[in-house]
Amino acid sequence: MSKKPKSAGPRGTGSPENRLTAAEPAELLSFLLAQLNQGRNSVKSLLAHGQVFVDGRAETKYNFMLEPGQTVIIRKERAPETVPLAGLAILHEDEHIIVVNKDSGLLSIATDKETELTAYRQLNAHVRAADPKGRIFIVHRLDRDTSGVMMFAKSEAVQQKLQNNWQDIVQERSYVALVEGTVKKSVGTVKSWLKESSTLRMYSSPHPNDGQLAVTHYKLLQAGKQFSLLEVHLETGRKNQIRVHMQDIGHPVVGDKKYGSRAKPIPRLGLHARVLAFEHPVSGKLLRFDTGIPKLFYNPFRGEK
Repeated sequence: MSKKPKSAGPRGTGSPENRLTAAEPAELLSFLLAQLNQGRNSVKSLLAHGQVFVDGRAETKYNFMLEPGQTVIIRKERAPETVPLAGLAILHEDEHIIVVNKDSGLLSIATDKETELTAYRQLNAHVRAADPKGRIFIVHRLDRDTSGVMMFAKSEAVQQKLQNNWQDIVQERSYVALVEGTVKKSVGTVKSWLKESSTLRMYSSPHPNDGQLAVTHYKLLQAGKQFSLLEVHLETGRKNQIRVHMQDIGHPVVGDKKYGSRAKPIPRLGLHARVLAFEHPVSGKLLRFDTGIPKLFYNPFRGEK
């Protein structure tokens, strides 16, 4: 007759942590049912919510095979719920900030007329899963069809510090742009005064000091017969700045019909926020995130000699 597994703690889950030891091979669900004064659904719930640990690792499989001597811990508190993120990947998170890589097509934050899924809404749900009082705050934005690295604050104080000291805190901010035509100059700078029309379209004013000063630096990474790939650095961060300036030099961003593009060699806007490097607003530590160049951006150059 086989021996019943020994319990190294009180039966049930009345204490914050219940520690059990397997005395013989057994499936995890069967082991828990034999050891705990709880119904089958209740035990399955413990597994589903990440409250069962085998040798220190959360285990959710009913048929996980226990070996003699393994320690099983049942925690009273549920593990924080994980919120699936659509079109977003978290690159860094601490108690003050979240840094993400946003896909093309996802809004940063909804406008008055748009209430669809946004980066802001998803990240709010993410932080509230761990802390019901948690919130996130917008620091800067990316256009819906621009992909790449973004930062959000977890408090209004951190948001204000980042926004008020953005030029000093941000050490590097660069984009990659796939543009129409063959860019001749290997490096260049575009400077203009940006204004917004009544149709919400940004444009460069022909008059000095008329609008917001915008300065964009670019470096040629690859040039083809029909398209060019540029590395773009922002000295200022104005709305649609890169898109307007690329149109100004006669090389609009591919897929950007709003600002003069007639070609769509890839199924998205050819603009990606590649690098963001900044001093942490609280610790002062320098953080740098490089999301690389989307593979799609190389497609127009394939087959060219």
